Order: sequence, then C-alpha cells, then structure tokens
Amino acid sequence: MSLVSEEDDDEDEEEGKTAVQPDEKTKNNKPGLNDVMVSRRTDRERIPVRYCTLGTRDATRDPHTLVELSAFSAINRFQPFNVAVSSNVLLLMDFHCHLTTSEVVGYLGGRWDTNTQLLTVLRAFPCRTRLADRDSASAVEEEICQNLFMRGLSLVGWYHSHPRGPALPSLQDIDSQMDHQLRLQGSNNGFQPCLGIICGPYYHGNQGVASTITPFWVVPPPEVRTLKELKQRPNDYGIPVAVEVTYVQDNFLTSDVLNEMMLLVDYYRAAPDLVQFSQYWCPDTTMMDKIKGSLSCHAPKDQAYSQILEHVYSQLCNMH
Repeated sequence: MSLVSEEDDDEDEEEGKTAVQPDEKTKNNKPGLNDVMVSRRTDRERIPVRYCTLGTRDATRDPHTLVELSAFSAINRFQPFNVAVSSNVLLLMDFHCHLTTSEVVGYLGGRWDTNTQLLTVLRAFPCRTRLADRDSASAVEEEICQNLFMRGLSLVGWYHSHPRGPALPSLQDIDSQMDHQLRLQGSNNGFQPCLGIICGPYYHGNQGVASTITPFWVVPPPEVRTLKELKQRPNDYGIPVAVEVTYVQDNFLTSDVLNEMMLLVDYYRAAPDLVQFSQYWCPDTTMMDKIKGSLSCHAPKDQAYSQILEHVYSQLCNMH
C-alpha cells in the first residue's frame, strides 16, 4: 500500500508561502486588521458540495472539489467498526500539518480486533517527503513499514492536510480512500477498515486556534467490491461518511513522538514553504501561538509535557 507515491499533488501544494505578507513599512510591527483580512481573502474559497449533487462521474469535474460528509444514518447504514485514537497520534499529526503551507501526508499504525470490531490507532508516521517526489517515496515508506513491524503494529490508515482549506475530502481524496480501503482489505475479501483523517490547521473558518480534524471513510458504490472493479472506474463516486471516534488521552508524551517531532523540524528547516512562526495568523495571535494552542488540545495527562514541547518550539523559532 503506497500513499505518498500514488497521491497526486493537491493544489494546496502551491499555496502561498506565508500566512501574512507585511509590506516593508510594517514588517517589523504587529500587523493591523487590514493586513490579516488581506491574508484571509487569499485563502482559496473551496465551497463544499453535497454528495447528492454529484451525479455520475464526470471527467471534466475539478478533482479538488470538496464534498460534505454524510452520516452513516443518512444512508441507512450503521458504522461497521469502532475507532479509538491516541492523543499522541493527534498531537504528532497536528504538529506535522502546522509546519508547512503545502499539503503533507502520513500513515497511521495500530491494531484491528476482529472480535470486538475495534480499530485502535496508536501511532502516527509522518512521511518526510514531498508528495511529488516519487524517487524518495519508496525509501520513506519502506522505513515506515519497518517501524510498524518493529513495534508490532499494523497499517490502519493514513492522514493528510488541507493547509488553508476545510478539512473535507475532495473527489480525489474520495477515490484515494476507496483505493486504500480495498488494498488494505487484500484479496481474501476479509474486512479490515482503513481510516482516513484530514487535518485543516490554517483554515480561517476553524473555531479558535484548534485545527479541524476530520476522520472519514468511504462507502463504495454498490458495484465496487474488488480492486479490479475499482480500476474499471464505475460511474458513481464513493460516498464519504463521517466516522465517530473515541479519543483516548495518553498519560505522557513518548520519546518516539518527541523524536519524530525533532526529525520533522530538521526536515522542514530549509523548506521554502516553511510556516513563518513569528508572523500573525490573526490580529492578536502569532503562528507560534496558533500551533501551541492547537497542540494543547491533545495534551497528555502528565503536565511535564509542556516543558518538553517548549524545547521543540524553541527549535521552530530558530528555523527562520
């Protein structure tokens, strides 16, 4: 199962390099309301559509069209599995998505219990590569595969970001998710869910500083059951549905997560699309305040985590 090498570049990859671009007169001062409002107007307006308006597959339709999620009950279904996600997974994923104005992607590791029908997501594995970099994708994925094996975990899903747009799946995301679900299921037709998560860190429609994190799944069209059938591309799009998730607060920030955060800092240190954390996300909130506030939503029970994260934040300040 290959996410990085197969996932096409989303148009978010080419978004603006910083949240606020002050002019020479104001670059050393706190930007005013007008500066921020200019930034908000540059957020691409991607208006979601309802699934029922899509109709049959249309090759001329923009693959980046966002689609609202349906509820399982709205399509007369029950959610076929339960999901529990570790707070450390959310913290690392949210951190990764905050670092760059370009779209990022990663894997989710965990366990699937066929007896209880419980999917437990225990670890996030950020892909330290560009979506368009096919050459390094295989090596990155092989490293993650080894990490999953060493930790006794299975591949249970993937995540990606919509940096400045709503955390809703695009038509391209729906096709990718459907493909990943069928690949993870394998050829024996045994059921194993594949969870998709979209993180929207810098969308100004978010409530407060917290990122919007959207777990979703795709209910296939009736005629799609195998990879072979999927490759023939049926006329109907899969139905994106919201997944109900239980979030489990971890007791402490693990060394694995902290090490992964530092590796991400090193990877994006010289990136041209690195977020400028000293700039302002809104009139009274810097980008650094934004990431701190969002990550605090996934805080472990041990309050010592804040001192540990301060070291990470200091590294972010030194990246510019």
